[in-house]
Amino acid sequence: MLSTILLLIITVVVVPVISFYFGTPLEPLQNDILSCMGISVSVVIGYCFLVGELAKNNSQVDKLWSIIPIYYVWHMAAMGDFHPRMVFMSVLVTIWGARLTYNFARRGAYQWKFWAGEEDYRWEILRKKPGFNNRFIWMAFNLFFISAYQNVLIFLFTVPILTVLYSGSPESITMIDWILGLLYVGCVIIEFIADQQQYDFQTEKHRRINAGEDLGEYKSGFIAKGLWGLVRHPNYAMEQSIWLIFYGFSVVSTGEWINWSMPGCLLLLVLFKGSSDFSEEISAEKYPEYKEYQKQVPRFIPFTKFSKK
Repeated sequence: MLSTILLLIITVVVVPVISFYFGTPLEPLQNDILSCMGISVSVVIGYCFLVGELAKNNSQVDKLWSIIPIYYVWHMAAMGDFHPRMVFMSVLVTIWGARLTYNFARRGAYQWKFWAGEEDYRWEILRKKPGFNNRFIWMAFNLFFISAYQNVLIFLFTVPILTVLYSGSPESITMIDWILGLLYVGCVIIEFIADQQQYDFQTEKHRRINAGEDLGEYKSGFIAKGLWGLVRHPNYAMEQSIWLIFYGFSVVSTGEWINWSMPGCLLLLVLFKGSSDFSEEISAEKYPEYKEYQKQVPRFIPFTKFSKK
């Protein structure tokens, strides 16, 4: 786990630096917007770190994950004089953010004490592992990975919106933009269905446990039907697809399949690989049948063998 975290921290520095000098150079307005947004990202990092340390709740980034990208894209759209294609992309991000915020809120993540609420269960488990149970090491982990890495990543996967401002980019919304938009919304809908299936399963499982009823099909402890019978992480798969599609707008804008705005979606793929590894390690220890589920169902891509553990 530690090696994965170190790799993630290194890549969030190296990949953007290399990509910044790859392909079409940034124009002055794009550089100005990036510089301005860098201040906002720094403030958010500081907030998440300080509040997380004071409240002993390290899910401050989680609370902002679905909200702050909406601010980022609309701020950049405003600085880009509300270019039609930037507005279109901002609306898409708002749809994504509204759905994810709703899913997070119904699990008790937001309270009037804004620093409280649900904490990611994995942080509590990780805090007890050797190497992380030292107070100062955990503080450094909170600063560099939980607060800094994740917040930089959140900003990076929104920056394809800036490629719209290239002088050679289409001035209006194109047919390809509409197609990408439909694909984007389609992935949001599938992600909603996956999360709803998970929510319904866990709600009924805990209701039966609390009522002392027979668990029946809920005895395994984890959901393995519906979209979860096709892949082990349908919500993660759609989340990655959403930001790959968002990157597709930069391809339309620059005419380049690989351009400087790629790091966000690329690093997100790395993050979800590490995150799913950790989640599955916990599930395999907690649920006896989970290892068989891993053998039978692919991780992210349906009907494939290479995505199995």
